[in-house]
Order: sequence, then structure tokens, then C-alpha cells
Amino acid sequence: MVKNIAEAFNDIAAVHANRMAIAEAKTGNHVSFSELSSLTDGYAHLLHKHGVKHGDRVMLMVTPSVDFISLTFALFKIGVTIILIDPGMGYKNLLKCIEGVRPSVFIGIPKACLFSKIFRTPFKTVKKHFCCGQSFGLFGSDIKKQARVMSGYGTFPVYSPSDDDLAAIIFTTGSTGPPKGVRYEHSIFAAQLDRIRDYYGIDSNHTDQPAFPLFALFAAALGASSVIPDMDPTRPAKVDPEKFVSSIKKYGVTYSFGSPAIWNVVSRYCIQNSIKLETIQKILMAGAPVPGELLERVSAIIPESAQIFTPYGATESLPIVSIEGREVLGETWEKSRIGKGTCVGRPLPGIELAVMTICDKPVRQFDSDLLLPPEEIGEIIVKGDVVTKAYENNDSENEKAKIIDRDTFWHRMGDTGYLDKSGRLWFCGRKAHRVITENGTLYTIQCESIVNEHTDVYRSALVGVTVSGSDFKKPVLIVEPVKEYAGAVDTLIAEVSRLAGASEVTQEITTFLVHNDFPVDIRHNAKIFREKLAVWAEEELQVS
Repeated sequence: MVKNIAEAFNDIAAVHANRMAIAEAKTGNHVSFSELSSLTDGYAHLLHKHGVKHGDRVMLMVTPSVDFISLTFALFKIGVTIILIDPGMGYKNLLKCIEGVRPSVFIGIPKACLFSKIFRTPFKTVKKHFCCGQSFGLFGSDIKKQARVMSGYGTFPVYSPSDDDLAAIIFTTGSTGPPKGVRYEHSIFAAQLDRIRDYYGIDSNHTDQPAFPLFALFAAALGASSVIPDMDPTRPAKVDPEKFVSSIKKYGVTYSFGSPAIWNVVSRYCIQNSIKLETIQKILMAGAPVPGELLERVSAIIPESAQIFTPYGATESLPIVSIEGREVLGETWEKSRIGKGTCVGRPLPGIELAVMTICDKPVRQFDSDLLLPPEEIGEIIVKGDVVTKAYENNDSENEKAKIIDRDTFWHRMGDTGYLDKSGRLWFCGRKAHRVITENGTLYTIQCESIVNEHTDVYRSALVGVTVSGSDFKKPVLIVEPVKEYAGAVDTLIAEVSRLAGASEVTQEITTFLVHNDFPVDIRHNAKIFREKLAVWAEEELQVS
């Protein structure tokens, strides 16, 4: 296994020099592996010349593009720690995250440079600033032009990291609390590269269209071409399906990794316009549970031989579990519809998975007595070489999330679920979102699946509201109607109430509300901010 994926990219670029490496769907700009390699070296030489060195913390705020990929590989070659923060998390969270990781180098597009000048305090540790793009001298010279000049300087030596060398800090979405910086050693990226190649079969015969920009790095390091789609990656549900489909057809895309929110939009567009994506061989959907109805729609627009995978994991550990769409539709979806949870599949090679008794406090040492037998719902824990070791500067979260097991550790996913008797993992919802009532515990995914069966319900959210004088919560089910719904709210609530009352899973729930636009996470546009909905529900119930 390579230690630095920049080394893997060098090897691949030498073999596939003339093959297209990256294409930008928006601009039409494209580069071969040879050109991408030269540009990567150009950026590395340029930054190194200006004093960027191993150990520096580099805040990278460049939009998905040839230059983003080149810069990332260049920084890996130098051996810095790259800081990647999703700008879609909102500027308050963004500023707090930047201040917490204390970058020493800043590289950004002109808009990001302006942002760093307006909000100076979080960037006070930055000693070197670089502008990637034309700013007419406002933020210094355009390093894009300089890097292309220096691309003829020859191969830049790849830094050889130790197992503990930090490659990047990548932030969580913050869908259940403040965003946390996850420490990615070089060994994590290398292990992820192995999984993507060996388990999903990605190689130089493929062309990727990644909706998550970072995944273009893995494609390039595996010899696959990448098409950067014409879309805002921070607004996946707002994707223009015509543009997304157009680039798939133009470049003969064979696989794509993106949020269910993207494929929800794209599949509807394709069906409405009788479009078949004939070149697609694999689709990977991740970030939220994928309903069977979406799998059926996507299956209808790709070749019969194509595969749809729904990997399960998190920023702290990805991928750890996977299942293929045919198994879902043929074996597990009918159980999901009646409240059994979402089957996310079996552990990938090298991954150990277990379910332990739910605990809201830190667990310092692993004990096998914590583990639950098959079919019992508990807290999902995992260990393996794609599991990250720690959060950055966050001892309290590290204590909550890690369980020491002799010379290794388990990561607590923060999710609830169970293992079935065949070893498949079923996801029942976030641990923080479970609702503890007088009669027991209700889990979001199980309860919501019951009312999601209603044809006028787009999605639903189980929340708990405070009951005066009680330690327990009152369960409330909130539904978001489909956009076309024109009926009365009272009618929808009555019908949803009957559905819930007919199921053992939800018969305890007697309070229902309608909310027309759920707050969701930016990265996937699918994870529901149930904490916000719980506050809203309490206000609504007090008013009524």
C-alpha cells in the first residue's frame, strides 16, 4: 500500500500520460494525466519556493476544478496538512472552524481572499497568502499563471510520511452539533484508495463524475478520468439535471458518487424526458438513507447490468459498510417499509463492526459485555484502517467517540442500529435523535418509514418535545408534504395519524404537525436538522 496518494498519482500519470485526467463540464477545460502531473509539480515548486513546507497548515478554499485537484496533490507532495471546510456550513460555523485549526498558509479564489480580509480574526495565524485566480492585483499575483510557468521545472519529490503524519483536517457537516475537524493521516487516504479500487472495482477503464470534489483525487490516483460537474457542490438538491446528464453523455461517464438528493432530481428528469444513461456502470449514493423508491427510479434510467451501491460511513470512517441496490429491492426494502430500519449492508474487507448497549457517556475501555446479540438495537461501533483516530483540538469529543481496546480502538458512529443474523447492518437513526418516552425508545428511521408510505408525504421527522415535570419526551411526528400537495393540512394529518396508529412501531405517537420546508444539511441536502424541528414543534404546540 502506498503511503502518500500523490505517489500513487505519479505512478498512474506515467502509465496513462495521454489519457484525459480531468475535465471541467462548465468550462470545457480538460487536461491529460501528463498535463495534470506537470501542473501539480508546478504548484509544488511555486509554493515551496515561497516557503510552504512540511508541517504547515494550509487552508485551501478553491472551487472544484483542475486547479483544485492539482493544488491538493501538490500539497500532498510537499507534506503539509490541508484544511478543507465546506463553505456551505454557514459563515459563522466556517469562521469558528478556521479559528480552531489555526492555518499558517491560505490559498483561495479571489472571493475567498476577500472573505479572509473582511473577517481577519480567524485568519490571524496566516503568514502566507496566495490568490488562485485573477484579482487585478488586489490580492497579489495569480498563482494559476505562475504554476503553469513553473510546470516545466521537473518532477517535485513526494514527501514520504510516517503512519502518524497528518495529511488533512476535514470537517463534519455539523448535522448533530457543531462541525468537528477530523484528523486524516496519510494512511487513511491510502486505505480509502485501496477500498475504492478493490471493492468497487474502479480503475483506468472508468470515467467518474464526482459530486463530492475530493473524490476526483481518488479517481486520478486510480487512473480513472474525472468530469467535474457543472453544479454547486454545496447545494446538491439544486443541481441542474440537464447539465448533469449532458456531461455524463458527453464524456461517457461510467460511474458517479453523490448524494441521494442529486439522484432524486436527476432520475425524475430522466424519466420525464425518456433519457437513459447508457454508459453508466456504477452509481454510489451516500450521505443519508436511500429509499427503495429512489433505487427503483435510478435503476430505470441506467443499463440493466449497472450497479447501485449505497455505502455507509461518516467523515470519521468511510467506507465501512456497503450494499448493492438489487439486494435492497429484492430482500430488505419491504422490511424497511414496515419499520425495521434501513439495511446498509455488510462490512467491507478489513472492517470490524459491532453493536453495543446505548450509552450517552464516554466509555473509556472496551469490554465484550457491552456488545449486543443480533436483532437487538444498540449503538454502532467500528474499527479498521479507514477509521480516523481523533478530532482536531477537541479532547471532549475524542473522549465521547473513541473506546480503547488494548493497542487499538473502536469509533462510536453516533448511530443506532442492529446486526441481523446474516451479518448485515440495519440503520435505525442517529443516537442523539432517539426519543425516550414513558413506554420505551422510539428511533427516527423506523418511525418515519411508516408515514413516508403516504403518497402526499415527501419526508417526515420524529422529534421529542419537553413535557413539564417529566424526564421523558412527548413524541411528535412532523411531515413535509410533496410540493404538489394542495389539500387541507387537517386532512393530511388525519390520514398520517391513521397510518401511524395501524403500526406497532408508531402507535404510541398521537401528535402530528405539518412543516412545508424541512431544514437539512448543506453537504447532502438530506440529513434533517431534527433539533431545529424539535424547537419549532415546541413553539407550535405552545401556540395551539
